[in-house]
Amino acid sequence: MNSEQVLPFEKVTRADVALVGGKNASLGELIGALSSKGVKVPPGFATTAHAYREFLEFNDLEAVIAGHLARYKAGEASLAQAGEAIRQAILAGRWPQDTEQAIRAAYRGLCRDAGVNALDVAARSSATAEDLPDASFAGQQETFLNIRGEEALLVACRRCFASLYTDRAISYREAQGFAEGAVALSVGVQRMIRADRAGSGVMFSIDTESGFDKVVLINAAWGLGESVVQGSVDPDEYQVFKPLLDEAGVRPIVAKICSGKQTKLIYGNGEGAPTEYVPTSRREQASFVLDDDEILQLARWAVIIERHYGCAMDMEWAKDGPHGGLFIVQARPETVQSRSAAGMLSSYTLKQKGEVLLQGSAIGGAIASGPVCLIESAADIAQFIDGSVLVTPTTDPDWVPIMKRAAAIITDHGGRTSHAAIVSRELGLPAIVGATGASEILHDRQNVTISCAEGDRGFVYDGLLDFAVEQIDFASLPATRTQVMLNLANPAAAYRWWQLPADGVGLTRMEFVISNAIKVHPMALVRFDQLPDDEDKAAIAQLTQGYEDKTEYFVDRLALGLARIAAVQFPRPVIIRMSDFKTNEYAGLLGGRTFEPLEENPMIGFRGASRYYSPRYREGFALECRAIRRLRNEMGFTNVIVMIPFCRSVEEADKVLQVMAAEGLRRGEHGLEVYVMCEIPSNVVLAGAFASRFDGFSIGSNDLTQLTLGIDRDSELLADQFDEQDAAVKWMIRHVIDEAHRPGAKVGLCGQAPSDHPEFARFLVECGIDSISVTPDSFVAVKHHVAAAEADG
Repeated sequence: MNSEQVLPFEKVTRADVALVGGKNASLGELIGALSSKGVKVPPGFATTAHAYREFLEFNDLEAVIAGHLARYKAGEASLAQAGEAIRQAILAGRWPQDTEQAIRAAYRGLCRDAGVNALDVAARSSATAEDLPDASFAGQQETFLNIRGEEALLVACRRCFASLYTDRAISYREAQGFAEGAVALSVGVQRMIRADRAGSGVMFSIDTESGFDKVVLINAAWGLGESVVQGSVDPDEYQVFKPLLDEAGVRPIVAKICSGKQTKLIYGNGEGAPTEYVPTSRREQASFVLDDDEILQLARWAVIIERHYGCAMDMEWAKDGPHGGLFIVQARPETVQSRSAAGMLSSYTLKQKGEVLLQGSAIGGAIASGPVCLIESAADIAQFIDGSVLVTPTTDPDWVPIMKRAAAIITDHGGRTSHAAIVSRELGLPAIVGATGASEILHDRQNVTISCAEGDRGFVYDGLLDFAVEQIDFASLPATRTQVMLNLANPAAAYRWWQLPADGVGLTRMEFVISNAIKVHPMALVRFDQLPDDEDKAAIAQLTQGYEDKTEYFVDRLALGLARIAAVQFPRPVIIRMSDFKTNEYAGLLGGRTFEPLEENPMIGFRGASRYYSPRYREGFALECRAIRRLRNEMGFTNVIVMIPFCRSVEEADKVLQVMAAEGLRRGEHGLEVYVMCEIPSNVVLAGAFASRFDGFSIGSNDLTQLTLGIDRDSELLADQFDEQDAAVKWMIRHVIDEAHRPGAKVGLCGQAPSDHPEFARFLVECGIDSISVTPDSFVAVKHHVAAAEADG
C-alpha cells in the first residue's frame, strides 16, 4: 500500500481507486490520459486512504466508530445518534504532523502555480468504494466549495472525513453490502473554476431515461454546479447526437430547452458561509447558459471520455466566468442504464386517462399510483408512509432511506441530473422532477397516478388509473424481407423505442410537432404585425421571446423537434410528412383564425399540397422547407425523406416540387428523396405519372378507404361499412404497388389494419409491398404477422 499522505492528480490513475477513491482516481485518469486530447481538468491533489487511516489511528477513532456502530446495530442507539457521535469525534481529531505538512505543502504548490497567496479550492470527498459501475454513492459524502487558506482547508478535509458517517452514508453502505472497515475516504482538493460568474452543470454520455446511447445529455444552470446536482434549480437541457459530431460543417444539437433557473449558487460575501444562493435576473432566466459552440465542445469531450473508459459516463462540468473556458470537474461510470438488460424492454401503457394535475421531467419510464405523502423537510421524514407517492420540494442524500420505500417520487424542482433523478433511477422508481407547484397543489392521502411512460414529460393524473406492463424480448423477433417501420410523431417519446429493431420511420406527422412544440400558426409569425391586438398576439410574443426574427422561432423549434425522431433511427430512413392540418385545425393554432377560411368540409378542402403553392400559405410552407433544410444540411440528418400529403393531381405535384426547389429542397440534390401520400383515388389511377415525379408512395389506408368507398371514417352511422379490407380498397392497393414498382418507386403503407388483422398483413406481403409502418406498440405483432406471411411464400 502506498504510504504517501498526498498525491497530485497527475500521479494517480483509475487503477488507484483503493488509494484515492473513485472520484479522485478518475480526475487523475482524465488529466493523465486525456489532456493531450483537449479535455481540460482543473489541477489539484488528493489525500490518500493511508492518510485517512493514519488520522483515525492517531486519534484512536477506530474503536470509537466501531463502538457507536455496534450500539446502533444492537438497537441501543438510533442511526442519527450513532452518526452524530462519530462525526463529532472525527471533527475533534488532530492532524498527524506528516499529514498536515503534506496537505499544507500541496496547497501552497497550487497557490504558487496559480500566482496567488490563498487560492480558492473545492474539497471533494472521494470514497474508495464510490463511482463504481454498480454503485454511484450519489452525493453520499460532502463537497465544500470556495475554501481559501491552509487553516480553512484542514477544517474542510476533516469535515469530508466526517461525512463518511452521515446517516445516509451509513445506511447506503449497509444497503450496498459494504463492510464498514473496507471503505476509506480521500479528499480531492481542486482549484475552483469561477462558475459562480458563469455556469456549470452535469453531463451524461447516454440518455438517462431510455438508455439511448447515441446522445449526450447536458444540464446547465448559472453559478456553481451544486445547485444542479442537488436539484434546487430547474436547469437548461441540451442534447447532442454523437454519431454526427465528427462530420465537417454539421452541428447536431437535437434539443435545447431553456428552463427557469430561478436561483444560482455563488461565492459568499466573506462573512459566514463560503457560498450562498441568490436570485437570478430575468435576463438570466430567459437566456441559455451555454451557446452552441460550448454545447458541442462539451459533447465532444463526453465522447472522448466515454471512449477512453469504455462505458457510458456521468460527468460534471464548469465554465470559468473571468476567462470563459470549460472544464470537466468530475467523471464517473453511469450506474443505471449500463446495468439494464440488453435486448429487453418493459413497456408501460395507461389503459385509461384522468385529469392532468401536474407535469414535469419524467424519470424512469414506468407508471405507478398511490396516495400522496407530502414531506416538506428532511426533518419530517419519519412521517413518511411506506408505499406512498413522496411529494417534496427537492431531495438530497438525507432522503434516501424513505425514497426507497416510496411508490414514486415528485419534486417541485430539479432536472434529469438532480439527486432525486439519479437515486430514483437506481431504485427503479418512476419520478417526476421539476413539477412546479407540486407541494402546493397536491395534498396528503390524495390518490394519484404518475406516468413516466409518455416521453420526456411526466404526468401526474388524478386518481388510481389502470395500466399495463409488457415485456418485449427483441431476440425473439423474426427477420423479415418486408420492412417493418414505425409511426412516430412525438419527439418527446421517440427515444423510448430506440431498441426496437425497426427499419426506419415510415411516418412522422409534422403537424404534431407544430401543434405541441410550436403552437403558433406559421403565417402569424410571417405577418405578426398584421395580427389584431388580442390574447393570441400577446401569447405569441411571449413564446417567441429571445427570437429577433419570429419566423426563426418556427424553424428552430420544428427542426429540433424533428431531429430527435430522425436521430433515433439514423442512418435508416425517416419519412417526414409536410404539414397536413385541415383549415379548422390550423385555425386552432395561435393566430390561426386570422389566416384560415371557414369550410363546410375541411376533410376534402384546403389541405395538403394545395396549400403549399397558394398565396394564402406559400410563406408558411417556406418555413417548413427551411426547417427540413436545416435538419438535413446543418444538423446532418440526411436520412430524412420528405413526403407530400393529399396531392390531387400531377399538375399539383409539379407546382409543389417547384416551390420546394425554390426553397432549397430539390429532389435528388444531396440525396434528397421526395415521397407522396397515396390517399386519393387519383393517386392510384395515375400511379405511373406520380411515380415519375416521386421516389416513393405511402398508402394512407384510412383516407384511401374513405374516399374509395365514399364513407366518412368518423361517421357512427356508417362505421360497420368502413372496411380497409373491402375488395375495392384492396384492388386500389394492389394496383398502385404494381404501377409504382414499374419505374422503381417504393411503396409502403401506414395504418392500423396490419396490426389488427393478420390477414391484411398477409395480403400486403403477397402484393409485394416494400414496407409497413405501424405504431410502436403494434410493432411486435406486425413483425410476427409479416414473418408468417413470408414463410408461407
